Amino acid sequence: MTRWVLHVDLDQFIAAVEVLRHPELRGRPVVVGGDGDPTKRGVVSTASYEARVHGVHSGLPLRTAARRLPGAVFLPVDRAAYDEASAAVMDVLRSTGAVVEVLGWDEAFLGVDTDDPERFARSLAARVREATRLDCTVGIGENKLQAKIATGFGKPAGVFRLTRSTWFEVLGDRPTDALWGIGAKTANKLADLGIGTVRELASADPGALAAVFGPMTGPWLVLLGRGIGDADVDDSPYLARGHGREETFQQNIAGWPRVRAEVARIAGLLAADLDSEPRPAVRVVVKVRYAPFITETHGVTLAEPSSNPGVIGQAALTALERFTGRRPVRLLGVRAEFGPG
Repeated sequence: MTRWVLHVDLDQFIAAVEVLRHPELRGRPVVVGGDGDPTKRGVVSTASYEARVHGVHSGLPLRTAARRLPGAVFLPVDRAAYDEASAAVMDVLRSTGAVVEVLGWDEAFLGVDTDDPERFARSLAARVREATRLDCTVGIGENKLQAKIATGFGKPAGVFRLTRSTWFEVLGDRPTDALWGIGAKTANKLADLGIGTVRELASADPGALAAVFGPMTGPWLVLLGRGIGDADVDDSPYLARGHGREETFQQNIAGWPRVRAEVARIAGLLAADLDSEPRPAVRVVVKVRYAPFITETHGVTLAEPSSNPGVIGQAALTALERFTGRRPVRLLGVRAEFGPG
């Protein structure tokens, strides 16, 4: 039998959980975010497919979502409900005997030995649906990169296989940001070098990219273009890379002394959260979203790992000093990043 990597991604997970709790909403555009009040500031956490076709998506301001789709149903975020639903799905995945690497609420990699990965994937999706009434899409690949990208071609509620033999047929002429791990900024830098497609990235000179992106990142980008990636699925317990707190203010904060005071307060709340976290923070990052909607982040690496409230608070204020803008602020966040588990 052949070892395959499967990527399981729950379809419109948060919205789907809410529809299960409120069956009367099935088929209607559902938007989940903030406290569910679209007249307040906040952003969309997720939207059902019925809402997405109208341009409503995660990260969109709730007020903008309400303007685009005034007939949508807006619901508050309920993390406890999503934790419970996610745990039930992961139990189903583990019951197959496969190695399961949890990535978050709604996705996981599986390492599977089978000669018929499509059959296994369809059976897995059926088991998830029978146990939880949630739909999922399954991507199949020879490594995590291929499986993750394959999922996007299988949505919704489908199965898709992507391998080295089909890699360029499927992805060769697509832009580089179609690859998992390449965002808009990297894609733009590649475009400046005359590299616009996956095929062009695959044939690029690793040394030339190393000169631009660094000795590790440059060659790694070429490997991404060729569909080469990690195939090891690790079933170690999922550990978040960090923990954060943020707050959207209903009225802009104009004065920087008030901004400092709010960052200190949020850092204090974050430090209290870290009491139950066995790993100390190694870095503290502050996020500032200016009015109307421009976001910047700056971080500080701690001299030594710590969860001490005073250390966290001082690091947050030090990071805040790195912001040169003094424009009105609508959102502030503080995040602690952890070292290896």
